[in-house]
Amino acid sequence: MAETVVLRVGMSCQGCVGAVKRVLGKMEGVESFDVDLKEQKVTVKGNVTPDAVLQTVSKTGKKTSFWEAEPETKETPLPAAAAASTAAA
Repeated sequence: MAETVVLRVGMSCQGCVGAVKRVLGKMEGVESFDVDLKEQKVTVKGNVTPDAVLQTVSKTGKKTSFWEAEPETKETPLPAAAAASTAAA
């Protein structure tokens, strides 16, 4: 079954991109992948498991984690809480 895995990978240059592309190109089950240096985002599609993709990309030595679904939107209550604490002070 085809699966899409999205990772956040700490890449700073085209050499980093090349390293990620190299390991993904050798990984079994990968049908396609997209490496976005600007967004620090790697999207992998194929007959793969998320953990296997994470482990494979981690072999490059780059900081690698699963891409969280918009963590900023979950943090919106923070400004309201901060505003309430300053109003009470």
